[in-house]
Amino acid sequence: MARFLLKHLLFLCITLAVVSFLVFMLTELTPGDVARKYLGAYATQEQVDLLSKRMGLDRPVLVRYVEYVGKILSGDLGTSTRFRVPVKDIIFDRLENTGLLALVSFLLIVPLSMALGIIAGMREGSLLDRFILLLSAVLASVPEFAIGVFLASIFVVTLRWLPGTATLRSGGGWSIAAQMALPVAVIVLFDLGYVVSMVRASMVDVMRQPYIRTAILKGMSFRQVVVGHAMRNAMINPVTIILLQINYLVTGVVVVESVFAYPGFGRMMLEASLYKDIALIEAGALVSVFIAVTTQILGDLAYMLLDPRIRS
Repeated sequence: MARFLLKHLLFLCITLAVVSFLVFMLTELTPGDVARKYLGAYATQEQVDLLSKRMGLDRPVLVRYVEYVGKILSGDLGTSTRFRVPVKDIIFDRLENTGLLALVSFLLIVPLSMALGIIAGMREGSLLDRFILLLSAVLASVPEFAIGVFLASIFVVTLRWLPGTATLRSGGGWSIAAQMALPVAVIVLFDLGYVVSMVRASMVDVMRQPYIRTAILKGMSFRQVVVGHAMRNAMINPVTIILLQINYLVTGVVVVESVFAYPGFGRMMLEASLYKDIALIEAGALVSVFIAVTTQILGDLAYMLLDPRIRS
């Protein structure tokens, strides 16, 4: 276990170092002047040159990269040119908002996908199995923005039960829970189809194994076979898929946050890219990679704990 964690932590550090360098170089090579973005379109060229010099953008790229790494290691993520505040203030605030959205969605996705996938896998080929399989295929194939527009047209425009935006502000007569209802619903519906398919496929494979038939022939009830033998083995593969959804829920819900004006991490990264907010882009990229690699480590760890053959 210690060797496993050490190897993955080393991989995490190397990945973060490589990504920091690549993102820094890419932001330097992309078109558009940072100082011009900061000052606006009506600033004079003299003002732009003066600000570029003050920001140190006239120095060699490698020199600035070394300084950038030193600042990160000391906890200084720089200042956002888009929001005019320190990066660590805006990025952790947006991460907190997205974390809330991700937590609520995850707590709904996991039990629903497990229940539907296990029920479908238990009765392969039945009418219920075909219905669940068709439903999961439809949900997985419909884009997030289409689900969002469809739900908004029903619950916002027609029924007027929910607000069309989720700004997380208490004004306007809508509670925070009401504002989050539609974003959570879109994420759950979109992600549910994929996870249900994975759980079902794993359950079908387990139900075909010889030890399941042997347990049934020994006189065990179908419920005892499913609960005592099938479910644990069926969750070995899907647990990795389920844990990897954390990465999507935190860093991949850009469309949902943009559609509902949700002040989250994904929308922040989109705005930072549009305004070429280099400091915020670089910090956001590092956070995204850290979350992606961490969830992968957790998935491998859970896989190892569930399957004793890997530990031996």
